[in-house]
Amino acid sequence: MFLSEFDINGGRRSARHLLASRERLHAAVLGCFPPGQSSDGESRALWRLDVSSSHAIKLLLVSGLRPDFTALNEQAGWNTGAPARTANYDGFLERLTPGQSWRFRLAANPVRSLRAEPGARGRRVAHVTATQQRDWLIERNDALGVEFPLDAVGAAAVSVTKRETVRFTRGSAAKPVTLSIAQLDGALTVVDPDRLRAALARGIGPAKGYGCGLMTLAPMGRTEG
Repeated sequence: MFLSEFDINGGRRSARHLLASRERLHAAVLGCFPPGQSSDGESRALWRLDVSSSHAIKLLLVSGLRPDFTALNEQAGWNTGAPARTANYDGFLERLTPGQSWRFRLAANPVRSLRAEPGARGRRVAHVTATQQRDWLIERNDALGVEFPLDAVGAAAVSVTKRETVRFTRGSAAKPVTLSIAQLDGALTVVDPDRLRAALARGIGPAKGYGCGLMTLAPMGRTEG
């Protein structure tokens, strides 16, 4: 697997046009791979937009195949320097062991399932408050193979640091898609490395094709992103 970081030139009109639509971003990410090769059955291309306090915009991408950013760079990149930085991700994933502590960042689409009656197929409904979105992640600690350490006041060290609602039209569908996206930052301790590896490679929650689900880790003491 590969972890890539691509710098977006937000001053370009074509870049702003791209950033204005999750559907266009989804298509641009797919364009970094040969047709049909953004997923290998075990994992899919996951991406996330990170905007720093200085307004620098980065596209983070985890993929099974090394991406080619040539077309994306022509549309939304810079004219100088390398268009992206790509590193082998497998080595990092293999070095995860129980007891390690990491900072993390996740962009997610926290939802719950509502069923009209027992046994019926559930309807996805977004969590809309920061508390709901935070609890959505904390409740998934076992599935993720992690523990969220407690802070000074005895609460899990997880914070919702950004929230946005995005709307876009998918394909020829008349009804627009609405996503409630939360950026969650905090600290975690590795409990089950295999489960955590799977979450980092396959993504967390729905809307993975639209910039949700990618969790990245950074050493303690350094802010992720």
